[in-house]
Amino acid sequence: MKNVYEECPKFENERWLLRLVEKSDVDDLIKVYGDKNALPFFNSDNCDGDNFYYDTKERMDKAMDFWLYSYREKWFVRWAIIEKATGKAIGTIESFKRLSEDAFNESGVLRLDVGSSYERAEVLKEIMSLIVPQIFEMFDCKQVATKIPIYAVERAAAAKAFGFEKTDSLLVAKDGVAFNGYWIFKK
Repeated sequence: MKNVYEECPKFENERWLLRLVEKSDVDDLIKVYGDKNALPFFNSDNCDGDNFYYDTKERMDKAMDFWLYSYREKWFVRWAIIEKATGKAIGTIESFKRLSEDAFNESGVLRLDVGSSYERAEVLKEIMSLIVPQIFEMFDCKQVATKIPIYAVERAAAAKAFGFEKTDSLLVAKDGVAFNGYWIFKK
């Protein structure tokens, strides 16, 4: 596989396409990131206070510009999740390799954001199946970590069915703030 930061791969099955976000996704993604019912499921740990609530075109444009800049700088990749039946972006996936002094050193991090109507175990598992196995090679990591809040029962069911296991380990930010609620998947 080529370097993910030189050529961003696409992943797809009959229902979903994952590809690098594009500015043309802004209108679709406002519906996701302006969805107050989806907001509690977004992982904003270690994101400098951003809660990922973007309810205007201006705010969504600014977030998109940052995501594309971050890709060019090789900080993380943000894929759009396209539902093939509609041709619309219904969410995004962010992933990167985390280097740290905690139990998540050399982990691939998976941030999976979808609109609230897609927060269902079968949908989340399908989307995970496209990206999670690829993270190991793309980011040369030993495990994949994703945050699942205690109230995210559909997300937990999807992760468990996929093979993720809940961990009590804390993800510790550079400023010393520790975050809980993580699940890990190992090959």
